[in-house]
Amino acid sequence: MTELEIRAFLTALQSGSITSAAGKLYVTQPALSKRIQALENELGYRLIKRGKGQRTIELTDKGEAFVPVAERYLELWKEAREIDRMDQAGTLRVSAVNSISTYLFPTVCSGFMEENPEYLLNFSNYHSLEAYGHVAEGQIDLALISDDMEVRGVETVPLFEEDMLLALGPGTRYAEAAHPSQLNASDEIRLPWSPEYDLWHDFRFKSSACARMVLDQMSLMEYFLGFRDVWAIVPATAALKLREKLGIEIRPMEEGPPAQIIYYLKRKTARNEAAEKFLAVTERELERIEKVSRHVRRVTVR
Repeated sequence: MTELEIRAFLTALQSGSITSAAGKLYVTQPALSKRIQALENELGYRLIKRGKGQRTIELTDKGEAFVPVAERYLELWKEAREIDRMDQAGTLRVSAVNSISTYLFPTVCSGFMEENPEYLLNFSNYHSLEAYGHVAEGQIDLALISDDMEVRGVETVPLFEEDMLLALGPGTRYAEAAHPSQLNASDEIRLPWSPEYDLWHDFRFKSSACARMVLDQMSLMEYFLGFRDVWAIVPATAALKLREKLGIEIRPMEEGPPAQIIYYLKRKTARNEAAEKFLAVTERELERIEKVSRHVRRVTVR
């Protein structure tokens, strides 16, 4: 099984025909067909249905099942070829919870790459629990999370604190709302920010309260906040960006949820120069945000 064979199969699938795929790969049609047949011979089963006069690609059941395997094979092949590049450049592996990766990290990552072109940057989205496991196993060098816990070998350091703000869609009937009691849970767009937030939410709205929309991706918030009369509670770093992009109203609430603390995770046993440089860029961005908003506050000095 070779990269050429895998690429021949996937390109034929994407192109819809052997003829079209051969043109994209700059090979003859017989040569491309031979690569796919060689792959099938090695696997021991057919990937593509063949019939007289058939011009378009139609996969067998096993061919359908093989597609994600082939795609992963190419990803691994790419990673393997990048190992040689790693001799000349270090790789920083970073992860963050969804709100941080969506609204804070684009600026931070751009700044880090501009200042440190010698490093490769690999980024992943992980929930807090997942991030702890990956840092402990050495698969991630640095992670920003919102739910701190004790995990052996992992250092948890508070980085900044941000208020949880009320975000209101256009033409809202909640224009005067200043307290949770003035909000109807059936109009909420909800994301599960942290255990502390969930406790507050259950107390204020009851655990059985049904939101209008429950999301697990912060980026979807932008679309649904355009609906009339909806509301959401959002961390300040995200809320400020949403106001900038959408022109929505954001405000604190009386007896609102507790501020959210964002922590960074790193392994206790090793010093990572690239991670320290990434944190330095992050702190500069937080300092900039602090100057324009009292709702974001750094809580640690390294």
